[in-house]
Amino acid sequence: MQVTETKSEGLKHEFKVILPAAEIDEKLIARLEQVGREVRLAGFRPGKVPESILRQRYGTAVMNEVIEQAVNDSSSQAIMERDLRPALQPKVEVTTYEEGADLEYTLEIEVLPQIELPDLSALTLNRRVVEIRDEEVNESIERIAAQYSQTAPLEKERPAQKGDVLVLDFVGKVDGEAFPGGAAQDHHLELGSNSFIEGFEDQLVGLKSGDHADLNIRFPDEYVNDKLAGKDAIFEVDIKEIREKTPLPVDDDLAKVVGMESLDALRQAVRKQIESEYGTITRAHLKRGILDELADKHDFAVPQGMLNLEFDAIWARVQEDKAQDKLDPEDKEKSEDELEKEYKSIAERRVRLGLLLSEIGRVNNIDVSQEEISRAVLEEARRMPGQEKQVMDFYKGNPQALANLRAPVFEDKVIDFIVEMADVSDTPVTVEELLAPPESDTAEKTKPAKKGAAKTKTASGSKKAAGKKKAAAKKAPSKSAKKD
Repeated sequence: MQVTETKSEGLKHEFKVILPAAEIDEKLIARLEQVGREVRLAGFRPGKVPESILRQRYGTAVMNEVIEQAVNDSSSQAIMERDLRPALQPKVEVTTYEEGADLEYTLEIEVLPQIELPDLSALTLNRRVVEIRDEEVNESIERIAAQYSQTAPLEKERPAQKGDVLVLDFVGKVDGEAFPGGAAQDHHLELGSNSFIEGFEDQLVGLKSGDHADLNIRFPDEYVNDKLAGKDAIFEVDIKEIREKTPLPVDDDLAKVVGMESLDALRQAVRKQIESEYGTITRAHLKRGILDELADKHDFAVPQGMLNLEFDAIWARVQEDKAQDKLDPEDKEKSEDELEKEYKSIAERRVRLGLLLSEIGRVNNIDVSQEEISRAVLEEARRMPGQEKQVMDFYKGNPQALANLRAPVFEDKVIDFIVEMADVSDTPVTVEELLAPPESDTAEKTKPAKKGAAKTKTASGSKKAAGKKKAAAKKAPSKSAKKD
């Protein structure tokens, strides 16, 4: 095999590879002999079919197979001998081949950059921590009590208000005709639950028990029932009773309703859940700080092929959001060229950070075990109750999906390693400060490249991730632990 480098520009290399005709012919004969031992032809004993007949019948197919295998083996050997680390699958193009002549092809490869790793012990990071107040725990328990509230008839008659439960009969009509599914008797409806079509509940506020009302409703243009979409309807409603919700008392009985042994046990569970939810946000801030710090201190070249793939994926999402009128308000004001320039910059940052995290993991022997991957698959399955088997089977038969699942697990382990090595100081903050949006829009969630294959996938987490409401961090626990 003769290998000549014909081009070297940055991370891109091109080689001309020549395989001698004798080598190709040797492989062809060996493969034909193997075929001869396997095929059954009338008039010939197994293994006794003449080479000329084998060439006549199978020569073209076998030659294509031999050439493909020879190219794969020789290109892998050339890459390995030169200690090259491909960023993407190399491009191969056969330029010359005739039977009995040398095989010549070009090998184009883009390699991973040489990355100078940072001194992780020199990283100074600030971790925001929140002290869980007793008042916050009490508020969460009160919300649990409200969720398990009971209803009772009003002690004193008054107009219906949001939060009340109405017992009512109703019939819906379009063009004077009742339609299927538009009627019910003794239906219990909580005002403010938004469980009925828009405008229905609002028109019941202020009415009293025994009242009759005709509600004017317009079905949305994209209503699930095409026959009702965009239609005007009248709902004839009779209010039979107004019931008032009363929360369960905050005591041991409430705790037992939600599967806890006592009120103290419920308090501990609620506190632990709040701590976990705030801990997730704290980690997100810390991770953002790590990525910003790494991005500021590294500016190495990234493989253009990886950059193109990342930008194409981002740009496809941008165009999809644009078509659905879901672009961020600030993006709507920008021209196509401005958006393209901005997202190319984001794509480059993501690829660079992905390569950097991947290299930190590689150098420090950080890997994902089969047990961790199995745990991640199980977690995915739990997110789809009733379809656990289908999810498990999907990942079992889809190596690429498993690789995509491995990437965030690997990333988390690298981030944990960096935190362990860095100089981290805790700063007490309020809940409002913890939930405040980040100071910059550049923070991004980056999935590092797969070990060896160097496929970098990243997910955006900059403009929409940090604006969660305080209430979202105070969800009441159920009988089973929740994981975000």
